Amino acid sequence: MTKLLAIEPQSLTPARLPEPFVKWFAKRGWAPRAHQIELLARAQGGESMLLIAPTGAGKTLAGFLPSLVELTERPKRKPGEPQHGIHTLYISPLKALATDIERNLSKPVDEMGLAVTIETRTGDTPSHKRARQKLRPPDILLTTPEQLALMIAQPDAARFFADLRFVVFDELHALVTNKRGHLLSLGLARLRKYAPGLQTVGLSATVSDPAELQRWLVPQAPLGSESGLITVDGGAKPTIEILESKERVPWAGHTARYAMAEVYQAIRDHKTTLLFVNTRSQAEMLFQELWRANDDNLPIALHHGSLDVGQRRRVEAAMQRNELRAIVATSTLDLGIDWGDVDLVVCVGAPKGASRLAQRIGRSNHRMDEPSKAILVPANRFEVMECRAAVEANYLGAQDTPPLIAGGLDVLCQHILGCACAAPFDPDELLAELRTAAPYAELSEQDFARAVDFVATGGYSLRVYERYAKIKRTADGLWRITHPRIAQQYRLNVGTIIDSAMLNVRYAKAGMSGRAGAMLGQVEEFFAETLSPGDTFLFAGKVLRFEGLRESDCIVSNAQNSDAQVPYFGGSKFPLSTYLAAVVRRMLADPKRWSELPDQVSDWLRIQKRKSALPKPGELLVETFPRANRFYMVAYPFEGRLAHQTLGMLLTRRLQRANLKPLGFVATDYALAIWAARDLGEAFSWDDTALDELFSEDMLGEDLEDWLADSYLLKRTFRQCAVIAGLIDRRHPGKEKSGRQVTVSADLVFDVLRTHEPDHILMQATRTDAATGLLDIRRLNEMLNRIRGKTVHKPLRAVSPLALPIMLEIGRERVNYDTEDESLAQDADDLIAEALGTG
Repeated sequence: MTKLLAIEPQSLTPARLPEPFVKWFAKRGWAPRAHQIELLARAQGGESMLLIAPTGAGKTLAGFLPSLVELTERPKRKPGEPQHGIHTLYISPLKALATDIERNLSKPVDEMGLAVTIETRTGDTPSHKRARQKLRPPDILLTTPEQLALMIAQPDAARFFADLRFVVFDELHALVTNKRGHLLSLGLARLRKYAPGLQTVGLSATVSDPAELQRWLVPQAPLGSESGLITVDGGAKPTIEILESKERVPWAGHTARYAMAEVYQAIRDHKTTLLFVNTRSQAEMLFQELWRANDDNLPIALHHGSLDVGQRRRVEAAMQRNELRAIVATSTLDLGIDWGDVDLVVCVGAPKGASRLAQRIGRSNHRMDEPSKAILVPANRFEVMECRAAVEANYLGAQDTPPLIAGGLDVLCQHILGCACAAPFDPDELLAELRTAAPYAELSEQDFARAVDFVATGGYSLRVYERYAKIKRTADGLWRITHPRIAQQYRLNVGTIIDSAMLNVRYAKAGMSGRAGAMLGQVEEFFAETLSPGDTFLFAGKVLRFEGLRESDCIVSNAQNSDAQVPYFGGSKFPLSTYLAAVVRRMLADPKRWSELPDQVSDWLRIQKRKSALPKPGELLVETFPRANRFYMVAYPFEGRLAHQTLGMLLTRRLQRANLKPLGFVATDYALAIWAARDLGEAFSWDDTALDELFSEDMLGEDLEDWLADSYLLKRTFRQCAVIAGLIDRRHPGKEKSGRQVTVSADLVFDVLRTHEPDHILMQATRTDAATGLLDIRRLNEMLNRIRGKTVHKPLRAVSPLALPIMLEIGRERVNYDTEDESLAQDADDLIAEALGTG
C-alpha cells in the first residue's frame, strides 16, 4: 500500500511515500518536513535537485528519501536474475562523514525493516571488503571522490554502475571548489555515460552562489543547464559569544594560550564540547594545554588527519557513546558529523570565513529548531575584530564560499588516463562527455588534444622516453593503454590531494632503540628531517622524544618531562575571506563601532588614531619608521596571508631595483612589513608619487614573471601538477617514493620543459595554479586597482600601535637579499612600550 501526501506547490505531482515511512514518522511523533517531501516529489518527477538548508533541517534524510522509496518499491530479484548493481552513490568530502552517515542512515532503515543494504568504501576499507563489493554490491554505497575515481577506472565499471539511479553529494560546497571537485565532476560525467537516467541530489548548508552548484549537478548540454533548487529558511539563530578574557589579549600569535583557563571552565560547564582550530599543530598544542589544566580528569580527546585511522575511529566511537566531555579537532570534523549531545562549539582562533564559522557552529545541537551555542576565542587583537565580523555575518546569513573555477588541465590528464584504464575510448565521444561537466563545459578542442597527447607521449620534449607513453591509438581509432601495468600504476596514484611526504610515527621497541613498534600516526617528512636525536615534540597528545629515522618511519619514545617544542606540521592555514576583511576595514574606520570591542582593543585603536592613522575602506595606509638601525615600512591591505606574501616578494624586488636595500619581509592576514637598510620614509617623502608607483598594478606583469622565473615557487607548484597529471608517480607496487625522490624527479623535468617547451600543458597548468592558489593574484590585482591613487603615507618616528602585531612576527619568516640580514633580537616589552608611548 502506498500513501500519498499532498505538498506545495500544488503544481507538483504528490510524492509517493510508502506505508513503512508514514508509520515510522508517526511512531516518533514526527511529520516529514515540507522540503523533504518536495524534494522527494521533484526527484520522483525526474529532476536533479540542490537542497540548501540549515543544520538540523534533515538534509541527509531528504537526500536519501528518493533512493529509499524507490528501493522499497523495487521488485524483488527472482532466482537466476543477475545481481542488482549499485542503486545510490553517496559522496562525502570526509571519510569520517561517510562512516557517520552509515550509522545514522542504517538506524531508520533497520527500524522500518527495509530490505536495503548500506556500506562504506573509503581509503580505510579493507581490500577483501572492496573485492566482495564488486561481486555483491550494496544498494547504497557511501564513498569519497578518490574512491569514485578508482571505481570508474576499473574494466567492469560499466557493469558495476549500470543500475545507478542517484548520486547524493553531501556538503556539496566543500566538494566542488578545488581540483578534487574537478576530478569528481569528470567522474560524474562518466557515471552519466554508464547510467543515462542518472539523477543527482546536492546537499549544503552554506552556499554563496546556488546557481553555480545547480549547474555543477547537471550535464551542461545545453550550456547553462541547472538543477532544481529548494532553499529552506529559518532555523533557530545560534548563540555566539566572543570570549572577553580577563587576561591580556596577545598582540600576535595563533595559540590563544592566554585563555586556556576560561576555555577549560567552559568545557566543565557543558555536557559535550567540540573545540575547533585551523591547523594540526594548533590542535596538538590546545590538547596539551587542556590536559595540563584538567584537574578534574575529564575525558578529552584529539582528532586530526595525521592521526592513525584506528585512533580516529576510537575517538569517533567514544563521542557517539557520549563518553567524552571534549574533543579537539581540525577541519576533519567541520562537516556534517551528527553528534546530537554536543552542546557547545569553541573556535580557538578566528574562523577566517563566515561560511566556515556557520559549518562549525552547526555541529552544536544539530537540531534545526534549537539554537546552537558557540564561543569564539580570538588568538590576537586583530582576530578580536575578525571574530566580531564573523558573528555579524552569521546573524546576517552572509556566505563567503569561494567561487568555482575552470577545471584544471592536470586533473583532465589524470582522468583521460583513468578512462583508458577502464576501456578504449573514442576521442570525439570523450570530448563530448567531458564538456558535460560544468568545470570543463568550455574545454577547447586544442586543450583536449594537448591533454591526450601528453598522456600518450609526455609532450614534445619527453616523447623520446618510453615510460611517458601510457596510451596509444590503434587502427580502429580508439585510444588504449600501452601495458596493463599502466592501469596498476594509475590506481596506486589516483587523486588530487598532494600532501607533503609522510613518515609513520612509531614507538621504538623497549630496549631496542631504532626498531619500529606501535604506530601513532604520521608527520611530514620535512618536519622529521629538522629534528635531531633527543629533540622533543608534541604529537597525538603526547610529548615524544625523537630517536631517529628508519626508512619510512620516524622512531620516537616517550619523553621524560612535559616540556616540548611545539612544532608546525601539516594542516592547512585558511586565508582570511574577502568578506570578513571588508567588514574589519569598515570597523577600523568607524570609531562608533569600537564600543563593541573589549576595552583593551578599543584603547589600542584610539592610541593608533592619535599617534598615526587608521586605514579607511578603499585606501591603503602605509607607515614608515626607523628602529634599531633598520627602516621599516608597514602596509595594511587586509587581503590575507597569500596575497600579502606575493605582494612582499614583488615589492622587495622593486625596492632592490631602487637601491633602497630591502632586507626582508613578513606577512600576516592583515598587514605586510618590509625592513631595509636605507630610509624608506625619506625616499617616499621626497617623491609624492613614489608610493603610488611602488604599488602600481604593473608589478603583476614583468615583475611577476621575473620573480617566478627566479623563485622555487613554480617548481613546487609544477611538482604538484606533475604528480596529479601522472607524469611522476608517487607510489609503485610494494614501495613509495620519498618526498626527496619526487622533488628531484619533478625538478629535473621542470628544468627541461622551461628551457625547451615552456608552453607544455603542465607548465600552463602550473602558472594557472600559482596565480589562483599560492599567489592569490586575482585578489591582489583587485586590491591594487582599488587603491590606485589612494595610498596614505604616515612617516613616523617610532613603531605605531597598529604595527605592533606584525613587528612581533618579524624573525619567523624572512626573505634575504644580497645585503646581509642581521637577526632582530627584539625585546617585546620595550617594543610595546615604544609603540604605546608608555616607555
